[in-house]
Amino acid sequence: MNIFKAIILGIVQGLTEFLPVSSSGHLAVTQHLLNVPEDRILFLTVILHIGTLVSVFFVYSKDLFLICREFVILIFEFITGKGINFNNEHRKLGLFIIIATIPTGLMGLLFKDTFASFYTSQIIIGFSLIITGSLLWFAEKVHVNRKVKKDIKKMRWYDAIFVGIFQGFAITPGISRSGSTIVGSLLRGFNKEMATKFSFLISVPAILGATVLETKDALTVGLGNLTFGVLFAGIIASFLAGVFAIRTLINFIKKEKLYYFSFYTWTIGIIIVVINIVS
Repeated sequence: MNIFKAIILGIVQGLTEFLPVSSSGHLAVTQHLLNVPEDRILFLTVILHIGTLVSVFFVYSKDLFLICREFVILIFEFITGKGINFNNEHRKLGLFIIIATIPTGLMGLLFKDTFASFYTSQIIIGFSLIITGSLLWFAEKVHVNRKVKKDIKKMRWYDAIFVGIFQGFAITPGISRSGSTIVGSLLRGFNKEMATKFSFLISVPAILGATVLETKDALTVGLGNLTFGVLFAGIIASFLAGVFAIRTLINFIKKEKLYYFSFYTWTIGIIIVVINIVS
């Protein structure tokens, strides 16, 4: 493993973690093209997740700070006998992030081994990319025709569970995490700003949880020939690509052009399926 390959994988991870095109599917394909051994990609993937996680903190630093501040205040009010009151936007947002994470975490723990086996199947990845594109197309068309769209004030706990379940589907390689959560949010009638913000904010515990679970396996495998320079290059590449991807997706959603990504995932998915059928 060299720095060049680490940078390429970091860029792929950063872009596809947040653009609705599936990071797992693209990483699996890129790993295959670069001929990166399975034992090296495991540890590097954990490191690349750190870069993408930092990119969310960078873009949504204000919201995350306010959510954490309100959580501390909420605990203090409870201890001092003032009760529990979710009386502002960031308290509710923090609560809904926790609620959405529950079904995602359960699905990850229960089906992790089953869906992990799909990473070796290029055909499954191809079909999953086609499904991702179809969901993006359908969700945006449904959303455009909605007259009333929800903000945080109108959001309910079952909306969070619905989006969390959709995020859980992303353990399938080829199914986009950001795409799934945005699709779930749009189907629940969230406005564009809320759908985007909630999708990225619930990625924090999801990415963090996945990183913790993968770290155990990665430490068992070890660093191998991965040097500090290689790891650092991968982190920086995934961070910068992640920031770019988040801001790009925000603009696409604002302009109601999310379905553009459908053409990409359909094309890549069909190519992967055809190549693997004829080869």
